[in-house]
Amino acid sequence: MTAFMLLLIGGLFVYGNWGEIAAIRHNPEFHFAIIFTLWTTMLATLLAGLTAIPCGYILARYNFPGKVLVDTLMDVPIVLPPLVSGVALLILFGPILGDSLARIGLDIVFSQRGVVLAQWFIATPFAIKTFKHAFSTIDLRLEKIARTLGYPPEKVFLKVTLPLAKNGLLGGLTMAWARTLGEFGATAMLAGIVRMKTETLSVAVFLNMSIGDLQFSLVIAVIMLLLALVLLTLLKIITKTEVHI
Repeated sequence: MTAFMLLLIGGLFVYGNWGEIAAIRHNPEFHFAIIFTLWTTMLATLLAGLTAIPCGYILARYNFPGKVLVDTLMDVPIVLPPLVSGVALLILFGPILGDSLARIGLDIVFSQRGVVLAQWFIATPFAIKTFKHAFSTIDLRLEKIARTLGYPPEKVFLKVTLPLAKNGLLGGLTMAWARTLGEFGATAMLAGIVRMKTETLSVAVFLNMSIGDLQFSLVIAVIMLLLALVLLTLLKIITKTEVHI
């Protein structure tokens, strides 16, 4: 499997005509796609983290009626094909909620907001599962000791629980970011495939492959691959742990 992965990655580097990289660097479409991808994925990852912290904590620490159903619902975006998720989002923020949101100035469908929303929806379940695992592995005695020393519950959470879960939280955020980086299906359905408007790196690969510009697509594919590899490797080195899903 390792040999196969190395061949797969190496094929992108070997096949490309890297003499054209300099020209692509000055391409305005490339500049737009990479800047747009970075800020949308970072925003979506931040929102996913803010959503996943309470969700993961509650699922890890509390038992309540319907917990299995709630936990299953959190996993739905993982098992659904992204295109199906995109269709569901399109219906919800189009015919169902579209007019109400438009009246307050929140256009979601075929907009940059739609890109962030689709990325958030796809990535959040990965963060929830990882955060849940991180919170469930904490020794509860440490939190109880902090309470006996006079710490209120919110201070215990901030000073004890979050630091102990740090590696798991970083792993969850990394997985969420990696998922937003590669997201295409749900984004395409909800925000559309519009050059220089909702064009993420994934969309740029699709658009240019569809018109036969293989070299442009290869450069973007390699950049996305390197971003993911570097970030995942740094995370595992810094935290000295595996990323749990």
